[in-house]
Amino acid sequence: MAARATTIAVLAWLMPAAGAYAQTPLIGVAAPLSGPSEILGRQIEAGASVAAGLANASLKTVDDGCNADGGAAAARDFVAAKVDVVVGFLCTDAIEAALPILKDAGIPTITVGVRTESLTDRRAKTGWLVYRLGPRGDDERNAVATNLTRLWQNDLFAIVDDGTIYGREIAETFRAAAEQAALKPVFVDTFRPQLDNQIGLIGRLKKAGATRVFAGGDGEDIAIMGRDAEKLGAGMVFAGGEALRVPQPDVPYATGTLMIATPEWSDVADASSLAALQARKIAPDGYVLPAYAAVQIAGAAFEQSRSQGKPLTEALGAGEFSTAIGPTRFDAKGDLSLSPYRVFRFDGTRFVPAETP
Repeated sequence: MAARATTIAVLAWLMPAAGAYAQTPLIGVAAPLSGPSEILGRQIEAGASVAAGLANASLKTVDDGCNADGGAAAARDFVAAKVDVVVGFLCTDAIEAALPILKDAGIPTITVGVRTESLTDRRAKTGWLVYRLGPRGDDERNAVATNLTRLWQNDLFAIVDDGTIYGREIAETFRAAAEQAALKPVFVDTFRPQLDNQIGLIGRLKKAGATRVFAGGDGEDIAIMGRDAEKLGAGMVFAGGEALRVPQPDVPYATGTLMIATPEWSDVADASSLAALQARKIAPDGYVLPAYAAVQIAGAAFEQSRSQGKPLTEALGAGEFSTAIGPTRFDAKGDLSLSPYRVFRFDGTRFVPAETP
């Protein structure tokens, strides 16, 4: 009976009488505003602040400390303040401590940075009201597998990795996807990372006939492979994941090198959002634009909830939202319905969107 009473109370909070709706949302912002991750937390704070000003929303910003104690304390502050929705969170420990408290209060959360897969995979079991405005932990390797299996279906390709957990997992995911597509690499191996040259590896790849090579490893190793392949006249195109998005290595990437990664948000953001940030002298770096977009989504969902008399969680999961970083829709688990990963090609100076069939 007590559980039923609690359920009724939560539903009553979520769906009050039409005249009881607040006209503007109160949005909680959870971010690490102290400690080693403070610079990232300040990006969230800045982006959320600009978007809230344009959306006529109020913010309650709390330092989650990037830890479990901070996340739980922030959640209790949000509940006490009766926020409508929470955005932010970069750290798994903080959000996992906060979500049970927020769930009990019926407050949905939009995370802009936590990639932990179980956060949404356990949704049916936990009942957590969480939405992820960013990639999952497995999105990168799945994007590599999907894109390269399609792009290289008529090529002789090889798969190598540097022996790290990251390198092995991303390489194995691609290999398994290729096998399912009835494609077989001509060469599979583990290479020694951080060498001054990879001549030996390139020689073996050339002997196997590989013209396309995926390397699960860091950008510096892939740059060295590209350089050595050019020296040997091997005619190979190399590809890697997000690890290629690092400051230009000492050895430049070979022209044509492919990177499967999310875009730089400042490259895809709409002009009005960039202008709004510029007016406040805020650079669109890191989590600024994702936080901006999260507040836009929260505000739009709040308005739908208010005007249509339905729970905010239903509004978040029901439609597509126009944001600074593009149209956004969540799937049934709360993940992005479309992968944000794209294929980029090094043009000799920088990575640019690749023309793919």
